[in-house]
Amino acid sequence: MYRLLTLLFLALFHAVQALSSTGNRLLVVTEDSAADKEKYSVFWSDLESRGYRLAFEAPKNDKLALFQHGERAFDHVLLLPTKSKGLGPSLTPNLLLRFINNNGNILLTLSAESPVPSAISSLLLELDIHLPPDRTSLVVDHFNYDTISASEKHDVLVLPKPSALRSDVRNYFGGDGVIAFPRMVAQELGSASQLLMPILRAPETAYSYNPKEEAETVEEPFAVGGQISLVSSMQARNSARFTVLGSVEALENAWFDRTVKTPEGKAVKTSNRAFAKSLTAWTFMETGVLKVGKVEHYLSTISESKSGNDSVAQLGHLNPTIYRIKNDVTFNIELSEYSFDHLSPFTVSPEDKLQLEFTMLSPFHRLDLQPISTTLNSTIFSTTFRLPDQHGIFSFRVNYKRPFLTNVDVKREVTVRHFAHDEWPRSWMISAGWVWIAGIWVTVIGWVAFVALWLWSEPAYEQSQGKKRQ
Repeated sequence: MYRLLTLLFLALFHAVQALSSTGNRLLVVTEDSAADKEKYSVFWSDLESRGYRLAFEAPKNDKLALFQHGERAFDHVLLLPTKSKGLGPSLTPNLLLRFINNNGNILLTLSAESPVPSAISSLLLELDIHLPPDRTSLVVDHFNYDTISASEKHDVLVLPKPSALRSDVRNYFGGDGVIAFPRMVAQELGSASQLLMPILRAPETAYSYNPKEEAETVEEPFAVGGQISLVSSMQARNSARFTVLGSVEALENAWFDRTVKTPEGKAVKTSNRAFAKSLTAWTFMETGVLKVGKVEHYLSTISESKSGNDSVAQLGHLNPTIYRIKNDVTFNIELSEYSFDHLSPFTVSPEDKLQLEFTMLSPFHRLDLQPISTTLNSTIFSTTFRLPDQHGIFSFRVNYKRPFLTNVDVKREVTVRHFAHDEWPRSWMISAGWVWIAGIWVTVIGWVAFVALWLWSEPAYEQSQGKKRQ
């Protein structure tokens, strides 16, 4: 009976938990909660169906606090556009950065119809994300727009889902279908930070301009073409995530599964709802999360008569603290990828490599880790190598950092010693020493022969004739 109640409690506990690997407490910052609840009701219901507990708060609410007793009061924050220039004392740039440094995730939404608060501008500048200097600029494209809702202004972009950033980078936002982005705010990413990643860039025909300027041509646009990032992301060194969506209108009920028409005359249904799910899932750590399982290293021997994994056999116990130079060592690491509600075996892209470094101050070995086995929720990667002829304190290190994946930095220190006095190979086993061994024995044999010859070669004395008489 006790066991049955325990199982029921665990099942209920997992049922109410969010799919996020970091928690389900989501703070939604909005000035008009009643209107926004109705305008984005489908979006909120999708989040709640995935287990999130939504808390709607005004930005200048005195009771609002991101931290309580030194710990995060929320796991994630969703910032909707506001009409005021500030966000209040609870949402300053320093507090938002502290929230990120404490493993909190933030989804920031913008709109060309609402000015960007100074706190948000300062926060984005800290992250090397730049917005147009005028607060009313938006992105237009005369070749990729909705002819039904933006036949004149061309400010409702109709774009396909994002493609992979590189061939070796996973795409968590792609798929079939198009996305409608009304009144998009352009972002420009700095090149100095390696933590910034564009999720969706603008087409080459798009540009950013201020609609209040009634000139027929735009002389100096803020950014054009691929310089414009429509959806941007930043993954901190602690793997906390910060995402900027340039069009909050893309999350409205009106643009979920809406029919749009491209300039070519093709009418299609939007995939905004599916894109909103993939975007929030990545930002709130439901996807792209790597988990490290067992990390093992041990002394091994290699059999030339066998092949593959059968050629390596374990010697001694797991994870020893000391090895000897020129030992054969095997290193194993178990990796899983968290995807929504379960762990699955992690697979490395064919264009990518998962590597092990055996390092002191600098790597002595950098080796590719190969998958040797899989379980229901993990993959075991392994490699076998010979330790260098160098004693000291070394580290097994796996430092795997890729866009849109949480960082993996595993380090295990070991000591590598010299040969003990009874571990050196015997002199007669070293071919270079045969000359010296031969010289020793020649000297010994020569000395014995000389002594024997000396003893057996005693001179013969003549017999005395007696004393001389007088």
